[in-house]
Amino acid sequence: MSAQPDRIPALPPATLPVPAPLPAPAPAAAARLVARIRADRDAARANRWLPAFERDWGKALEDSRQTYDLTPLHDVVRAWQGRLDTAPAVDAFVAGGLDDTDGIDLEQVLGARP
Repeated sequence: MSAQPDRIPALPPATLPVPAPLPAPAPAAAARLVARIRADRDAARANRWLPAFERDWGKALEDSRQTYDLTPLHDVVRAWQGRLDTAPAVDAFVAGGLDDTDGIDLEQVLGARP
C-alpha cells in the first residue's frame, strides 16, 4: 500500500487581477491639445503636428461614428498627450548633445527591407 494519493487534487483557478480601465479624458481634452500644439515654441514642429493630430482625430472620429464607441477618440487624446508631455525631454536630449551613437540601426535588427 502506498502513502501517495492516486491523483493530485485540482487547484482552484487562479484569479488574475483585472486592471481598472483608464479614466476617460475630459470632453474638452482635444481642444486643449490643439491649443497646446499651436502654442508650441517650435513653429516648425507645430506646423507638422497640427495636421497630424487633425488626421488622427478625424480617423478616430469616423471610427467612433461607425462603432458608437469612444475608445478610438480616447486613445488619440492619450497618445497625443504623451507626445506633448515628452516633447520637452526630447528637446533637451537633442539640445544637450547627448551621444546616441551606441544605438543599433533598425535595419541591423530586422534586416534590409525589400
